[in-house]
Amino acid sequence: MNNQKKRIVILGGGTAGWIAANLMATHWQEQNIEITLVESPDIGIIGVGEGSTPPLKGFMETIGVTESEWMPECQATYKVGITFRNWSTKPGFTQYVHPFLSQPDHFTVPAFFHNSFLRRKGVDLDGHPDHFFLATHLIEKSLAPITPANFPFEINYGYHFDSALLGKFLAKVAAKKGVKYQQATVTSVVLDEAGNIDYLKTDADQVIKADFYVDSSGFRSQLLQQALKVPFISSAQSLFNDAAVVFPTETGDRIEPQTVSTALKYGWAWKIPLRHRVGNGYVYSSSFCDKDKAEAEFREHLGLTGADIEARHLKFKIGRAEKQWHKNCLAVGLSQGFIEPLEATALDMVQETVVRFIEAYNKGGFTNQYEDEFNTRINGRFDAVRDYIVCHYRITSRTDTDYWLECGRNEKISNSLRSILTSWVSGQNITDELERQKLDAYFPNVSWNCLLAGKGVYPNKEQLRPGNELAHRYKLADIRRYIEGCGLNFRPHRELLGLAG
Repeated sequence: MNNQKKRIVILGGGTAGWIAANLMATHWQEQNIEITLVESPDIGIIGVGEGSTPPLKGFMETIGVTESEWMPECQATYKVGITFRNWSTKPGFTQYVHPFLSQPDHFTVPAFFHNSFLRRKGVDLDGHPDHFFLATHLIEKSLAPITPANFPFEINYGYHFDSALLGKFLAKVAAKKGVKYQQATVTSVVLDEAGNIDYLKTDADQVIKADFYVDSSGFRSQLLQQALKVPFISSAQSLFNDAAVVFPTETGDRIEPQTVSTALKYGWAWKIPLRHRVGNGYVYSSSFCDKDKAEAEFREHLGLTGADIEARHLKFKIGRAEKQWHKNCLAVGLSQGFIEPLEATALDMVQETVVRFIEAYNKGGFTNQYEDEFNTRINGRFDAVRDYIVCHYRITSRTDTDYWLECGRNEKISNSLRSILTSWVSGQNITDELERQKLDAYFPNVSWNCLLAGKGVYPNKEQLRPGNELAHRYKLADIRRYIEGCGLNFRPHRELLGLAG
């Protein structure tokens, strides 16, 4: 790169915009690059999710922020997995924990794979994931995933946080890194003769000009989709949910290090424990249920009989832009697409998008040389996440409403997902199928095994036969003793957060 200053403008704040600002400022601190984030005072933050996957820990380390700095300020708690309740009606499989895999699990995963594989073959073995992973024990005992220095294994975990507070915190970090901030409402986007974005114009007739633009304007996608006309590819045929109703409730004495996902009549409800409140949301399909009906069902689910707590209603579109990077514009967050909040992958997608863009932009000498390669990679990740989420619905055994019936018999799924499901139900090793499709980089085989086993996609109990000694090579009592022994190294979640009680 030559010595001429390069200007980057990020349109829109929120968590996605500020993640982009911090990563770019961190990676390009030695470059002659000026980064400005422009945010409208009139546009609020959607804040659909308040949970993360483990890569957020790496992001904080990359930008030089410690947990003691950001977690108290953002009312954050720890998260070691997701409990799914009532997604399945199979006896013994109405609930399971989807864990974040940690190093201690490497000793028990072979037993889980062994039992699960043989159960699919019709052998009567325990193939429920809850009996094989440390995360389940930490959740049951409300223990934080932080260990003493002499504990020799690495523990993977994510976080819960107040998304509005996290955005504000990241704004302060970005300012220290030299990122400029401007409040303005952009009303028009002017293109040059080559079809690139030339400049932005505000409602005060101010011109904002840059060499490159990052679109973090939310579902409006003011730059990428509106101005540059990049098409949007909908996933509405395979994922029906397009709305949510949200309530905060008071936190209790017990703060579990987990997100809870409970299937309801027309979708599912999240429960996310923060330090100062519990975040609750009901994600549902407006094609099967109107907003009033959804709110009433959700109030009943939460035990909120009165109207003293006001509900917030959200609408969203499921899918992605055809390209994430086009001309001199990169979209991040909701501007690039959204695959509903079921597995809390949204922030991970933002991080992956920005980091891979920085790599591609650097590699191409700050040109569009590797634009197509980048788009192929990020679109592949979007589609892999979509298929993983679709699988939750396609394998459901619920039949209590038209919504769940349609989910269970929906044939508008990708060939990729169809091959994985065929491999599973036919008793094959799905690791081979995941590797063949190169999907294990997105969701590893442990995740797919937990998803399919946890929801009870096995032969019915009456179809199972006893196994011989080779089948029973792993003793659940020994595994339980090992996990409980590991658990002695962890402290109560509330205690580690410094909360009274």
